[in-house]
Amino acid sequence: MAVRNANEKNAKGKAKSTRTPSGRAVAQRLESLQRAGITHIPKAAQTPSTAQLPDADRQTSGEDLEIIAAEVAQCVRCEELAQTRTQTVFGVGNPHARLVFLGEAPGADEDREGIPFVGRAGQLLTKIIEACTLSRDDVYILNILKCRPPGNRNPSPSESDNCREYLNRQLAAIKPEYICCLGSVAAQNLLDTDTPIGKLRGSFHDYQGIKVLCTYHPAYLLRNPPAKRMVWEDMQILMAEMGIELPAK
Repeated sequence: MAVRNANEKNAKGKAKSTRTPSGRAVAQRLESLQRAGITHIPKAAQTPSTAQLPDADRQTSGEDLEIIAAEVAQCVRCEELAQTRTQTVFGVGNPHARLVFLGEAPGADEDREGIPFVGRAGQLLTKIIEACTLSRDDVYILNILKCRPPGNRNPSPSESDNCREYLNRQLAAIKPEYICCLGSVAAQNLLDTDTPIGKLRGSFHDYQGIKVLCTYHPAYLLRNPPAKRMVWEDMQILMAEMGIELPAK
């Protein structure tokens, strides 16, 4: 297996003092990468560390998502999350998508399957995407965190900071024209603001030249069905800006 062989080579080259995940955890993460279509992990030496690149290069490097996913699968920056997760949840969808949907963190279903938004909230997100005449294969879906926080609690500031490099590199690789932030955690983290989601939604914001629209998280809609109308209004704004004509209802 190409993934396993590359991982074993990388593991042998690490310093003895570096903490590594258990064999079971590594196997689960490798299976997750394979389900996502990643069958080979390029050697880390082939790509310079983002810490060594100027800021401009980090944003335009076009780094392969496979390289970032391999690093994420071995990440132990957040000790609690590394110990409690089943596997990391990197992202899924079109690697060249015009539109990215950004949530906050994986839940229990996502932690088990290694794919973002596959539980009840994910099923609702799929319906929202399809109502916009798109499919999950047309967009890219990811989260602020790549690991499930215990008990599905909100990410801590330090956890969000630890994962931010991966998020930045994902967005730089995908180069989307639009980001749809799902919920206050995603919106406030991406835009570095404490403005409530109710005030952020309904209009576009800017993130490094990318147009950002914020709306309510699908999990919130499951608890508050009347808010679906407001999310649909946000989607109409987003689709109109993207030049996508929606069917009359």
